[in-house]
Amino acid sequence: MTRARAYALVAAACALPRVAVVLVERGRILDRFTEKSDQIAQTFVDSGTFGFLPDVPTAYTQPLYGYFLSSIYFLFGRSWLAVGLAQTLVAVATALLVYELGRRVASSRAGLVGALLATLHPYLVWHDVHVNREVLDGLLAVGLTLLTMIAAERRSWTLAVGLGLVGGLAILGNARLVLLPVALVLYLAWRWRDARATLRAAALVAVAAAVAIAPWVIRNKIELGCYALTTDSRALWKANNPATYETLERGLWIDDVPELPGAPQSPEFAAAVALDRGIDVPVDECAQMRLYRDEVTEFWRQQPEKKAKLALQATRMLWNPFERAGESAKEDTGFSAVAREWAEPVYVSAVFVLALGGALLAGRRFVVLAVVLLGYQTLAAMVFAGTPRYRAPWDFLLALLAGIALVRLWERRRR
Repeated sequence: MTRARAYALVAAACALPRVAVVLVERGRILDRFTEKSDQIAQTFVDSGTFGFLPDVPTAYTQPLYGYFLSSIYFLFGRSWLAVGLAQTLVAVATALLVYELGRRVASSRAGLVGALLATLHPYLVWHDVHVNREVLDGLLAVGLTLLTMIAAERRSWTLAVGLGLVGGLAILGNARLVLLPVALVLYLAWRWRDARATLRAAALVAVAAAVAIAPWVIRNKIELGCYALTTDSRALWKANNPATYETLERGLWIDDVPELPGAPQSPEFAAAVALDRGIDVPVDECAQMRLYRDEVTEFWRQQPEKKAKLALQATRMLWNPFERAGESAKEDTGFSAVAREWAEPVYVSAVFVLALGGALLAGRRFVVLAVVLLGYQTLAAMVFAGTPRYRAPWDFLLALLAGIALVRLWERRRR
């Protein structure tokens, strides 16, 4: 199959089921399961303020997805069709990058099979077209992986700068990736075995990532009073306190963890009160950030055994194909419930098994990079929390390994 035909097949396999989901879900795309970036994007388009309310700036979430939605709302209005189709295009771009990555690390055939496995992931088919930031996480994850492989082969300083810039964008989309550039530089060090080249690449990656991140961090210092990627350390506290383990064991999510006694209102809740009742509640986001950060570090220091249990629980939840804690799972009915309870776990379990076989057949360089990236996601979950929502954007690594295994099985059968 030619490259152009492979592109067409991958794009069609990605776009058609997502467009079908967009048409079935329609208005529910903007009415159910939306996140705070949606409200911030509306405020930004209407008033020019990146916040929940006009003239009240916020850093209560990572900014990338909010700006992405803002561009859609500015150009096309807040439309379910515009959001669904725009995010479908992002998913198509992601699938094509997966194909290119597969071509580079294995073969065109393995890249094609891996891209199809990655893009037909049932969870992503549904999730990609709804208002959730992980659609951008997936695109940037594949981009980082591909750039790392090419940079390792060519020792290109231009590519090292690109790696840093894309890494910075990924951090602006997901603060849990803040140390990922360090892991990628360590991989380059393993590939090159050259201390001087590694130090130069590390410096370029760090400077480029800082250039991408600095405008947002400086903006927060000027408008809010503190340097921060996000002031929502409350989310980290919800995943790290004495009540978290039991809450998650009951099948709930960290949003169901009881509030900290006497805690101030979050910026999101204060904005809801202002819009609903016309009552302005002053919020000091920087003070809240420091409060919850201190609570987390105190929990880690005073109750390390409970944190260890949480880390193990998060790892299990991250890699469990049948995990249905919180999120939208409990509101699913009919076909959606069947897909989540059976189609998704069966599909992911098969990919997991094939990926193990593919890891024995694929080139060591790609396998090591996949282990580094998936290992980093596991460590991030151990610090924060684990759920398929956080793993799914990186499942393309497993899909490519599974594709390598399937292609090898097919070739052996033909021989």
